[in-house]
Amino acid sequence: MKATVHLKDFHVEAVGSKFSRQRSKIGTIGELMLNNISRFFLTIFIFMACALTIPGEAQSNKTLSLMPMPATVQPGTGEFLIGSSLKVLVQGNGGSLVERAVNRFLYGLWQRTGIPTRSASSDSPPNFIVNCATAGSDVQSVEEDESYRLEVTSSTVHLDAPKPLGVLHGLQTFLQLVEVGPQGFAAPVITIKDQPRFPWRGLLIDVSRHFMPLEVVKRNLDGMEAVKFNVLHWHLSDDQGFRVESKKFPKLQQMSSEGMYYTQEQIKDLIEYAHDRGIRVVPEFDVPGHATSWFVAYPELASEPGPYQVEHKWGVFNPAMDPTREETYQFLDDFIGEMARLFPDPYFHIGGDEVNGKAWSKNPKIQEFKTAHDLKKNHDLQAWFNKRLQEIVKKHGKIMVGWDEILHPDLPKEIVVQSWRGQKSLAEAARQGYRGLLSSGYYLDLMEPASQHYAMEPLAGATADLTAEEKQRILGGEACMWAEYVNPMNVDGRIWPRAAVVAERLWSAAEVRDLDSMYSRLNRASAGLEWLGLTHQSGARLMLERLSSPHDVHALKLLADVLEPVKGYAREKARDYNSLTPLNRLVDSIPPESEVARDFAGMTTRLLAHASSAEEQDTMRIQLAAWRDNGPQLWPLLKNNALLQELVPVSQNQTLVATAGLQALDYLKTGGRAPTIWREQQLAMLEQAGKPQSELLNMIVPSVKKLVEATTGE
Repeated sequence: MKATVHLKDFHVEAVGSKFSRQRSKIGTIGELMLNNISRFFLTIFIFMACALTIPGEAQSNKTLSLMPMPATVQPGTGEFLIGSSLKVLVQGNGGSLVERAVNRFLYGLWQRTGIPTRSASSDSPPNFIVNCATAGSDVQSVEEDESYRLEVTSSTVHLDAPKPLGVLHGLQTFLQLVEVGPQGFAAPVITIKDQPRFPWRGLLIDVSRHFMPLEVVKRNLDGMEAVKFNVLHWHLSDDQGFRVESKKFPKLQQMSSEGMYYTQEQIKDLIEYAHDRGIRVVPEFDVPGHATSWFVAYPELASEPGPYQVEHKWGVFNPAMDPTREETYQFLDDFIGEMARLFPDPYFHIGGDEVNGKAWSKNPKIQEFKTAHDLKKNHDLQAWFNKRLQEIVKKHGKIMVGWDEILHPDLPKEIVVQSWRGQKSLAEAARQGYRGLLSSGYYLDLMEPASQHYAMEPLAGATADLTAEEKQRILGGEACMWAEYVNPMNVDGRIWPRAAVVAERLWSAAEVRDLDSMYSRLNRASAGLEWLGLTHQSGARLMLERLSSPHDVHALKLLADVLEPVKGYAREKARDYNSLTPLNRLVDSIPPESEVARDFAGMTTRLLAHASSAEEQDTMRIQLAAWRDNGPQLWPLLKNNALLQELVPVSQNQTLVATAGLQALDYLKTGGRAPTIWREQQLAMLEQAGKPQSELLNMIVPSVKKLVEATTGE
């Protein structure tokens, strides 16, 4: 097969076939340039500001901003200039998947550079050659080869891959290489040989607790492709909603979705969209617990008579399927058969988590069944259910995946155990011969910093002592976005850019773990993700503007920049939430991690280590003074805004914290001797200021506390 791709009109001409990108999907070039001009200049600035040093074997003075970091990097000298004469030649047998990937690549390259497009002369030689040896599988598999080799010289680019997945990954790497410099946009001369460390690198998106429209899921698939995730784990049913059309059991969507579900045609469209981006779609239908929505439509499946209604609150609920009735298994056989035909991936997730057994313990018939079958505990009864369920899943050509509660020696070794409880259960599954996935440490909804997710290594802790054979059973892991506190407007900001560090942990060598490098590259990756249509930056800005309207947003943003949402499960303890609660407060609008506070912490560390410059110390003073003086400007807005009134004490504390920081700097500048009473008062104040207020944390408090502690009491 041979194809030629021109930058001007984004279309591929192939011998024996023809593929033309529909312009209706991307609009005209002129319209796009007008719509994206502000993003263009913002990204140029970030391109110039963000860089890192190449790690590993290829240490050099050359800088790159790649995420995930490739397996091997060999830098050269010079650069490949991006010009309007760029001409791509597609060789090999990659098929239409590669052709479409090249078209998306050229569109993305145009977005990032804004270079005027002109026709390449028909006789001009290609300077970007893509060679794919063989076509990929119609249904991508976990074993599929994802490797590629990318060689950039000053005159040509060669991208070679055994399968289309490697081409997709190599194109994304090249896009990340492009930066603006003295000669214009260019990629450095470099040779990259790359392949993932783990074959399963997933992102779970929960659409049951808060429904996510199809376009939201699609734009997150674009983000997943950019950072080389390859599995969308789609959590489609839970107590709060059933989100898939079933033609065999239509009451599931009619009675259990509150009108928010995906039709089967929409699901097919999304699966095709994901496949084009090298992403498998694994559905999850949670049973036998977290199944209230099933019982709203079909109460006969439950262990208690009901009645049932779709839950609006969060938590673990008692209802569970009746595992003693043959009718339960017949229903599941028919349902799984229908879904197995809809979802082509070989893996099928059955949930299996957080079954408390209370409904089973209250049912005399179920207790009699346990006695008759010598089932001592409810966990044994769930194992009985899972064994029957696994046989059904296998009957329909699928491999069963479940959360780590399903682990039981009665299940066949072909199942996959997904650990949300930690590396210990992952190691236990591997020792027993089961394949596993790690999600513990990758729960994005817990609002932990990127550094914490980055530190979670699948082959460390309890798994470090596994044999080589046992380690091979760990397929990888998944970041998880549970949807109690997200909606379509803020979900991107909860997933990105932090999910990119999980993608790197699962793709790159375990030795790639420098935090300064990671954060530098994450900033660059974040800008690139916005170009794809993700709204983690723009959405946060709009939500702040909504809160401050009609006033200027500057004062509110100055406060918001140093705040983070509370961590872990603290939010569910702060007040009663449900699926109808508006997510429109400041805690819903700000990123999970404050970049401003992290930068201030770095300056504090350098100051106390006598490694900061006079300019940096001046910057600290300017920032502290701005935070101190912001309160009087902000309080009129807060007091007259119902959604912001809760921030009055937050702002007042910020003034006290910033004042203490400025005073500490003054004492440190003159030898560090401060009155003991002042020191004690400030530390007591900081102790209170560091506690959650309105489900928010002031993230400069730890740094100011260090400054105060560095003074010496008189």
